[in-house]
Parts: sequence; structure tokens; C-alpha cells
Amino acid sequence: MAENQEEAVVVINMKNLLLLSMLFLTLFSFSQEKAKDTIFKFKKAVLESTEADILMSYYKQDGIHSAVSGGMGSEKLTDFATNIIVAVPMNEDDILTIDTGISAYTSASSSNINPFVSNSTSSGASGHTTTTNSPPIGTPWLASSGASASDQLISLSGNYSHSSDSRNFIWNADVSVSNEFDYTSFGFGGGITKLFNKKNTEVSLKTNIYLDKWRPIYPTELHEYAKYGNTFQYNGYLSGVSILNENGIGSILYKPVKFKTLDIEKRNSYSVSFSFSQIVNRILQFSIFFDLLRQEGLLSTPYHRMYFADVPNYYIGQKQYISNYQSSDNVGVYRLADDIERLPSTRVKFPIGIRINYYINEKFKIRTYYRFYTDDWGINAHTANIEFPIKINDKYTVYPMYRYYIQNASTYFAPFEQHLSTETFYTSDYDLSKFNSNQYGVGATYLDIFTNFKIFGFGLKNIDLRYNYYQRSDGLNANIITFNFKFVL
Repeated sequence: MAENQEEAVVVINMKNLLLLSMLFLTLFSFSQEKAKDTIFKFKKAVLESTEADILMSYYKQDGIHSAVSGGMGSEKLTDFATNIIVAVPMNEDDILTIDTGISAYTSASSSNINPFVSNSTSSGASGHTTTTNSPPIGTPWLASSGASASDQLISLSGNYSHSSDSRNFIWNADVSVSNEFDYTSFGFGGGITKLFNKKNTEVSLKTNIYLDKWRPIYPTELHEYAKYGNTFQYNGYLSGVSILNENGIGSILYKPVKFKTLDIEKRNSYSVSFSFSQIVNRILQFSIFFDLLRQEGLLSTPYHRMYFADVPNYYIGQKQYISNYQSSDNVGVYRLADDIERLPSTRVKFPIGIRINYYINEKFKIRTYYRFYTDDWGINAHTANIEFPIKINDKYTVYPMYRYYIQNASTYFAPFEQHLSTETFYTSDYDLSKFNSNQYGVGATYLDIFTNFKIFGFGLKNIDLRYNYYQRSDGLNANIITFNFKFVL
């Protein structure tokens, strides 16, 4: 009897052990599934905290080929620009980036939209001035005190991007608006990025549309001619002002009959961009890109003067300076325009390029860039750029840089007074001329991954400072200084 009871106890214990084992296996399996599910659902945020970039730049140039004065005259310009870019993580996958900017400039070239100044002036309509005392004088070699001598460009843009759970697919959408005294731009677009091969290969496709509008401002003399016709010398700004012929004799024959106000004020741009990037190995990375851009509408600049070789010359100012008009010694006479710049209403641009980054060792890297550009206005151009970052230590890096650029002239370009009035399209803007340029620079970066320095809760992550000297074969030169401060919340 006792033996039977012992056997029964053993059987019961075996059953309990079996039940406990099954329960343990069930709980273990469930916990494993939960762990797997937790691991699968956990993902690192694309952007962990809010970042803010403050970019500042100072640009100063000088040259001798002002497009406002028909391809000759002072190109002195200074520009100070500031952008604040804030990137905010909306959640683990999405980022909203806002970019606000303002650029304030003074320009001797654009000031000469109205080059005529007198001892006593007052502001008039359309950015022009009205003389109240002495007759006006002007020169393409000095800045005028007109309303267009300085201006501000204000811009605002936003970008929203979303990354997939695997982080192998990203889409983004953007919108932008900017405004200055004679021009407003509105743009929108978007793109997609796909990563392959353990994120070593990246392909991107982007598209953008810009719907812009001019508020045309014409050179003063043409503005008055358009307003009053053949009686402009008896009305408005030029009323009672002596107009001189090339011999310095008073004349009433100045009639820019080819000038007509523009009937198109829109400029639309459509672009598609493609890029392919590949990490070859731990020391070599390259990317290939190309863009296709089409522009439609008013592609010329309304206040760029034109002077024809086959029509008489007329001036306002002091006659003793007429004989050396194209010299900087001319400080008292300005030639009246024959027309404004005229260019086709469409333009197609196609740049294609490659970037190669090579990691030499912990101290040295090489970044190279080449781009070929062509368009249907006859311009072909080549750009080559190299940077040589040198890592001093974990916080400091310096990098000398050099950029070379060369292009041929547009079909529609000719220098000052070399176009004929019988032509359909013409410009003396030296940006469309044949030239080459060299740009020499050096930069320095400070990096603090621990963001020890704090301002209003933001930690300073890095500082980047660059200086570049730009020199063009047509006489233009510029100094460029840029600062970039990155803060992390």
C-alpha cells in the first residue's frame, strides 16, 4: 500500500514538474517575442534635439564693368548677410527646418539706375529723384545717392523631411519666399532619397519650381521717355535739363525709339536634380550629380543699360568730361541709354559634376569637386575645387582651399558700345562674358562634441570660419568672410 502511495506521489510530482516546465517555456517564449518586438520597435531618432545654425557673411567687391552702365563703370558693392537655420525634431522620424535670412547691400552699380544728382533733390516716384535747384550730373565711376543705392533681401524657407523606420528611405518637401525692392520669388518642391547596400549607396531625386515676379525699374532717362514720349525734355525729371551731344552741344534729338517697356514681368524656373553617392571603402567616397533647369519669362534685367555703336551719343552733365567718358577720371557726365538689355525668354541649363573625398590618415583628408556646365545661350564652363582639411587635434581643423572657374561668352554678349541697334538680343553684362577666375581661401573649424559652452540652453557644437579672395580676369575682385555657429539644445 505504501509503495502504491509513493508511486502516486511520484506521478503527481512528475505531472507538476511537466506543467511547470510547460508554463516556464510559455513565459520564456512570450518574453522572447516581447523582447524581439521591443527591439524591432526601438529606433534612434533621426535628430535627437533641436539644432540652430547662425550663418553670417561679409562680401566686398570692386570692378570696372557695371552692367547698369552698359558694361563699364564702378562695380563696388558691399553685402552683409545673416541666416538663422533651426532644425526641430517633430518625432523620431520627422524634422522641420526653418531658414530665415536677410541680406543688406550697398552698390555703386545699382545706385546708377538714377545716376543724376544735384545740390538739392527730393524723392520721386519709381525710385527716381526730382531736381529742385541745380541741373543734375552723374558718372558711371561713382555711386549715386539715388534710392537704389542700397536695399535688403529678405527670405524665408521651410523644409519637412520624413525617414522610414529602416532609415533607408527619406522624403522631403520645401517652400520658400524672398523679396527685395524690385523682385519677389516664391518656390516649392520636394525630393526622395533611397539608401542601399548597408547605407553605403545613396540615390536622390529632387525637383523645385520657382514662380518669380519683377517689378521693373528702368534707367531714369528711359523711364521719363516712356512716361512723356517726345516731350520728356519739357516734363518730369528732365524738364529744363540740357542734353548734350558728343561734341558737348545742347541737343533735343535724343530719342531712344527702340526702347519699349516690358510686357512680361514673370520669371519661372523648373529644376530636376539627381545625385548618386557611394562609399567605396573607409578611405574613399564619391558622388555624381546632374541638374536640368529650365527658365521662362523675363530673363534680362530691366535696369541694365545698352549702348549701340550705330546711333549718336547723348549726355547729361559737364561737357568737359565727355572726351574721357570711359575713364575713371570722368566725375561729371553720364551717357543716356539707347535701350535696356534684351535676352531670350527661355533658357535651359545643364550642369553635371563629381565629388571625391579621400581619407589619407587621421590628420589629412582631400575633398575635390569638378563641374561642367552648358546652356542654350552658348555658355560652356568648367569648375574645379579642392580642399585639404588638416586635423590639428580633436577640436581644431584647418583647411586651405582653391577654386578655378572658366567660361566662354554667351552668344548675346558684347562689350560696351559694340552691339548694333539691328540686333534682337543683346547684353553687356560681364557675367555672360568670357572670363576665368581664381579663388583662394582658408578655413578653420572648432568642434566641441560635449557642447560645454551654453547660451539660453543651447550648447555650442562647432564654429566654422572661412576667408576667400576672388579674382576674375575681367577686373572684378572680391573678399569674402563667412562665419557659421552651430548650437544644440
